Amino acid sequence: MKNETKYSGGEITMKIFLVRHGLDEDGFRGGWSHRGLVELGILQSRKLAAYLQEHSDQYRINTILSSDLARAVETTREIEQILKVQATYTEAWREMNNGVLAGMSHKEAEENYPGLYFNTLQMETPFPGGETPLHFYNRIRTAFDSLCTMLETQEKDTNVLLVTHGGVINVLYYVLLGEEWTNKSSFFPIDNTSIHTVERRLNTWEITERNITIHLS
Repeated sequence: MKNETKYSGGEITMKIFLVRHGLDEDGFRGGWSHRGLVELGILQSRKLAAYLQEHSDQYRINTILSSDLARAVETTREIEQILKVQATYTEAWREMNNGVLAGMSHKEAEENYPGLYFNTLQMETPFPGGETPLHFYNRIRTAFDSLCTMLETQEKDTNVLLVTHGGVINVLYYVLLGEEWTNKSSFFPIDNTSIHTVERRLNTWEITERNITIHLS
């Protein structure tokens, strides 16, 4: 592994930095929307990239993973350019699949699917053409477990920057804290381009820093 950070006892410190994408277009349903960032979102992403570069001794990013939805891709492209680390883009880290509502204006969605929101679904009821909240949870948990295993077996280089979505990071908070999650569970603070640090400590993965946005100050 490159740029290993070690505890005093010699154990390799493995870290995953969860990052939410920059600000995207308001007034539309998110989920699997392919709408991109607004100008402020691009600026936020550039500030994040500069911050990670300026604090490279702290973050030591060797691997970048990203959702392949436009708002995450545009955020990650800004980071790639500065850190000179090529990202891997995948559907695995996409937001909840909201099917036909993806990218639809709030007005149109309310006219055609009145009262249909993420938190009004039953856990095993899908969005029209999309997935159920339970499938979403299992998809994210499986992807995260796989990533942790690849780090633990040194199949993938630590430290990992994972650019994804607010709903994904929220699920991971519940997973890491060992708390039950449903689509009606409250949301943890997860701002655009915020950093959430997850570390391997004493044979468990723990959240050690939450919602860091100092780069936006």
